[in-house]
Amino acid sequence: MLTIFKTFFALGWISFGGPAAHIGYFRNTFVEKLKWLTEEEYAQIVALSQFLPGPGSSQVGFAIGYKHAGVSGALAAFLGFTLPSIIIMLVLAALSASLTTEPLFLSAVHGLKLLAVVVVADAIWGMFSKFCQTTLPVGLCLFTAIALLVLPGIATQALVLIAAAMTGSLFLQKSGGDSHDNLPFRPHWLPLLIFALLLTGLPLLTSHGSLAGIFSDFFQAGSLVFGGGHVVLPLLQNIVGDQLPQDAFLTGYAAAQAIPGPMFTFATYIGYIMSPEFPVLGALFATAGVFLPGFLLLLGILRHWQRLASIPKVDGALNGVNAAVVGLLIAALYQPIFLSAVNVPLDFALVLSGLFLQKQLKLPLVWMVTLSILAGLLLF
Repeated sequence: MLTIFKTFFALGWISFGGPAAHIGYFRNTFVEKLKWLTEEEYAQIVALSQFLPGPGSSQVGFAIGYKHAGVSGALAAFLGFTLPSIIIMLVLAALSASLTTEPLFLSAVHGLKLLAVVVVADAIWGMFSKFCQTTLPVGLCLFTAIALLVLPGIATQALVLIAAAMTGSLFLQKSGGDSHDNLPFRPHWLPLLIFALLLTGLPLLTSHGSLAGIFSDFFQAGSLVFGGGHVVLPLLQNIVGDQLPQDAFLTGYAAAQAIPGPMFTFATYIGYIMSPEFPVLGALFATAGVFLPGFLLLLGILRHWQRLASIPKVDGALNGVNAAVVGLLIAALYQPIFLSAVNVPLDFALVLSGLFLQKQLKLPLVWMVTLSILAGLLLF
């Protein structure tokens, strides 16, 4: 358990770039280096996280911990990966917005954004080589990327994933092997029951503005967020309403994008500001509320996910979704990762240098992070 916590805790301090970059960091650490998962197992977890509401990359980390050491491993992975971001958001909330406009801070962050481009590009290359080996998966990958680049949005993402799953179930089943079409799928009902009770019961039992009310409000938001951290912005804005000045809200959102770790810790900042009498408790209740729904749903399905994936049609659907996920990462590499990081030719030159260091020289991630921060401080 301590090993899981320490590994994710180290990643939590350096995982800049948003959900797509986190998927790249996880793959680099747990598939390529530590060998905790095969490429296929990792791709299945990523695919599952695309279909469930909640923080996608955090769900991937939670599932990695679960597969390695059960529920306690999942909790250790979540706490390790999220704690650095929570600590930073608490400090930023306490110190107001002054640090987010500090030139040295912004320069270091810019260097780390360039590293995120390198990490995501490397993940795309590896996953494309693995899951897009024939014409149809390549077509699904490119169709997904093009669709999301032309018509970005959660509706487009949902439609292309469904289309990829349907296509894969028909044409991408593995030949041979035993058929398990009659294998029943039995989810773990307890976490699903807890999810349903909290979703329907909490609003009836809590008062607005109390700590329990804050937890309830953020639980509702976390239950509705499909598509990652950026989608949580309008939902939290509706929850906050007039309780938080617009400038403070946008400052917290900007900080959530600038720091490492999951963007859902934006809730930490809001909970702190919304609870002037108990700011730290408010931050923790808000954070727990926004993350919990996605984890309960994941626990309900993940238990028999491998059994479900052994059904030929489901296996084919997963093959289609895996190809589409590569397309999702391609679209995310361009917007927002590449566009927010690469502004001048020097930026692109540093990205190319980073790709050489990572792909050819296999430089450890800690050195990549160090060099990225130094490049940002010295050149920008």
